Amino acid sequence: MKIRAQRVAEQMRKEITDVLLREVSDPRTKNATITSVDVTGDLQQATVYYTVLGDEEDVKAETQAGLDKAKGFIRREIGNRIRLRKTPEISFEYDSSVAYGSHIDSLIRDLNKDQ
Repeated sequence: MKIRAQRVAEQMRKEITDVLLREVSDPRTKNATITSVDVTGDLQQATVYYTVLGDEEDVKAETQAGLDKAKGFIRREIGNRIRLRKTPEISFEYDSSVAYGSHIDSLIRDLNKDQ
């Protein structure tokens, strides 16, 4: 990834987190934690990775629906806060790496208990 794209991605992560905490009133998005943002080299597309507290599929689905509904508002806020020629299109994807890491951690703890 280019250095400019990395800087824009990191700034977008900070701003999206702030927008979700302060501006979005949809209660479905309150569980979301933005883990990272990937921006294409031409700054046209941004994939926002998030995780939620709890492992239930219905919580993930509700959060995804809330984020998809707020996508336009979030993009407009990003456009106002970050000066870019064109604000990237945003898509939200669940980041399963945090849950996977937690699962591996619990497996290691169980192995250490048995010894």
